[in-house]
Amino acid sequence: LANENTKLLVQGITGKEGAFHTKQMLSYGTRIVAGVTPSKGGQEDANGIPIFNTIEDAKKITGANKSVVFVPPAFAADACMECIDAGLDLIICITEGIPIMDMIPVKDALEHSHTRMIGPNCPGIITPGVVKIGIMPGFIHKPNGNVGVISRSGTLTYEAVHQLSCEGIGQTTCVGIGGDPIIGTTFTDLLSLFKEDPETEGVVLIGEIGGTSEEEAAEWMQENNFPKHVVAFIAGQTAPPGRRMGHAGAIISGGKGTAADKMQYLRSAGIKVCDSPAEIGSTMKTLLNESITA
Repeated sequence: LANENTKLLVQGITGKEGAFHTKQMLSYGTRIVAGVTPSKGGQEDANGIPIFNTIEDAKKITGANKSVVFVPPAFAADACMECIDAGLDLIICITEGIPIMDMIPVKDALEHSHTRMIGPNCPGIITPGVVKIGIMPGFIHKPNGNVGVISRSGTLTYEAVHQLSCEGIGQTTCVGIGGDPIIGTTFTDLLSLFKEDPETEGVVLIGEIGGTSEEEAAEWMQENNFPKHVVAFIAGQTAPPGRRMGHAGAIISGGKGTAADKMQYLRSAGIKVCDSPAEIGSTMKTLLNESITA
């Protein structure tokens, strides 16, 4: 998704969140070539990064190929559409609170383009020691690893990564896909990428109540003979039915989408499911060690 050749632009670079995380991403080593804030073209930010009025201008002059979105919810969908229209490879949409109806045309546009989107309402992606796009804390990640992480929960992404690092397990790429009902990239999309990645030997999958994405991931892994170790955890085991729990996508309805149902479905597909998030790192270490001694 991203590497040392990434040329990143930051949408909303002059806002509080955009400015703060631009500095953090630069410190990690991410190559940021441009910022975009309408009406502020021709200026530079505090880091000397040129600011443009449009994505098209930024791409033409700097060669930017990926974008991270720190734009307020009311304007974030339009910001994503601008990236698609400009033909960027990847959009990482951090913004939360985007109206669902705003995301429907974005989803449709993505399906008719070559652009991939991660998010919205996500912490972003990180390939440890190489590139960080978004708001993940870089210092907890361990480079040169063999385990990928895919998560609907931002906070639990950090918890899983920290546990893996403490167990001495580095990560290949960590992706927060977002917790909204309409997102750009699903578990199955990323599992297909990890399947083809020779450096990834295991994947941590962190799901949540609501929706059917975890069940679809389990079916996909069975049908495609996913060859990697998988450790899963489902957040929201004590959530009452019908109540929204944090994310717009985390709603149990119609007797479906409960943590217990998802956990059982994953287990029936042969996936190792943790009852507690505290078991994620140690469980993956056990699986990796078993494959070494087998």
